[in-house]
Amino acid sequence: MSGTFQVGIIVDMTENNSSGGKRLFRRREGRMVAGVCTGLAAYFRVDTNLVRLAFAVFSIFYGLGVLAYLIAWVIIPEEGEGASIAESFVSKQRDRS
Repeated sequence: MSGTFQVGIIVDMTENNSSGGKRLFRRREGRMVAGVCTGLAAYFRVDTNLVRLAFAVFSIFYGLGVLAYLIAWVIIPEEGEGASIAESFVSKQRDRS
């Protein structure tokens, strides 16, 4: 896994999974809240600020940005973790029963 920042542009910040494809995860580096925007920006290879702007626009005009961010926070795993918050919660519930 590698990643560098060059004037606000994310360069090669994706992690390959075992099948050779890209894996979406919440980044620890460059995060402001939970790393959702930096993770999405790295996955789609766009500037992080564009993703943040999109969430802000959807929050202000449609009210969906905050809800989408919270959902992404729960379902996208954090960098270095094997499971998302939702997957961890479901597996704990299965282990209890």
